[in-house]
Amino acid sequence: MNTIGHIFRLTTFGESHGTAIGGIIDGCPSQLKLDFDFIDSELLRRKTAQSSTASQRKETDQIEWLSGLLDGVTLGTPIAFMVRNEDCKPEDYEALKDVYRPSHADFTYEQKYGLRDWRGGGRASARTTLPIVVAGAVAKQVLKEKGIQILAKVTDMGDAEKARREGDTVGGIVECRITGVPAGLGEPMFGKFSAELAHAMFSLPAVKGFEVGDGFALAGMKGSEANDTFINKDGKITTATNHSGGIQGGITNGNDVVFRVAFKPIPSIAQPQQTVNRAGETCQIAIEGRHDVCALPRAVVLVEALAAMVTVDMGMMAGR
Repeated sequence: MNTIGHIFRLTTFGESHGTAIGGIIDGCPSQLKLDFDFIDSELLRRKTAQSSTASQRKETDQIEWLSGLLDGVTLGTPIAFMVRNEDCKPEDYEALKDVYRPSHADFTYEQKYGLRDWRGGGRASARTTLPIVVAGAVAKQVLKEKGIQILAKVTDMGDAEKARREGDTVGGIVECRITGVPAGLGEPMFGKFSAELAHAMFSLPAVKGFEVGDGFALAGMKGSEANDTFINKDGKITTATNHSGGIQGGITNGNDVVFRVAFKPIPSIAQPQQTVNRAGETCQIAIEGRHDVCALPRAVVLVEALAAMVTVDMGMMAGR
């Protein structure tokens, strides 16, 4: 399950401290002239070492395009790309290779596969989300031709600088809005637009919550308060409110699609924590090395990227 999407699909590969990370985009329309400067600017948004609360890992993130393009124009065939890992420091994790870090994927990966790549978390590292940004940047260019835009922002976040001084981390919430999306995207049962968005967002590290429209607040409303009344506005059928977040019955209704994603605090903290090692022996650790204090500033572009990919994919499934 390293592939996401039905028609517009992304398969990713690589580990945090491996040779390279990358992906294969399949199903991208042909004859799309890619804006490589835009793709690079999107990568810059998730780049490390841009603030005191971000990981200080310094990578150039230079994309090597391997297939699917001719003179910068998509051929309709698989677009393969990779980015080499240049600033690897596996020695930073040597002391942790037999220790299960609290709330990390160390224990679960080892239970699933019988072994794990302890170098920076391996496949579970946020480093492996870079191909999502690349595919999302391509998807955004597909959507641009259809007049669809995607914009996410941080709406709630703890005091990252204070947490850094205390050797701690914080989480928060990212809100995303898709504008210009037509009515009629999404399948009636197991391929609902909202379900596809949720599936995509929960693929990101540290995501623990997802809601569409007024989300969990709807549980405390009456139907008379939560319903979106249909109106005729300038000859177009729309709704007076958007409590549903642009999705009803799992299908887009033409309003802005609005959703929020909750990110837990990064589990790598410098404060002493009690855990156990592979032998089941109790031990204490304080995680050093290069880690984000908060995922949100760099996660905004990831939320946008996945939303773009889902929107393109759902559009293709609907023949739009």
